[in-house]
Amino acid sequence: MIVHIASWVLLMVGAFFVVTGGIGLVRMPDFFTRLHPAGMTDTLGAGLMLTGLMLQSGASFVTLKLALILLFLLLTSPTSSFSLAHAALLAGEKPWTRAGKAKRTEDADES
Repeated sequence: MIVHIASWVLLMVGAFFVVTGGIGLVRMPDFFTRLHPAGMTDTLGAGLMLTGLMLQSGASFVTLKLALILLFLLLTSPTSSFSLAHAALLAGEKPWTRAGKAKRTEDADES
């Protein structure tokens, strides 16, 4: 009984983080600030949901598969966020500032 309650708590908290990440993705002003909710909250939310599913499945081969998915997710999500941010910087995209969205490097050179 306690395992089921803990599992559902993990599933609900994970779902909350995934929804919060989706809202943050829409509300943030530029590419770099959108990477944070996309990469961080979705990784945490999916991790909590996978952990909840592992509790639901008990000791089985399914738990091993879910653990491997979780490991893959924890390794690839931060790496892909870093790679996207690095590629955007190399392409000339500048982070948002308090004065407003910074111009791209190419646009600033033309002015």
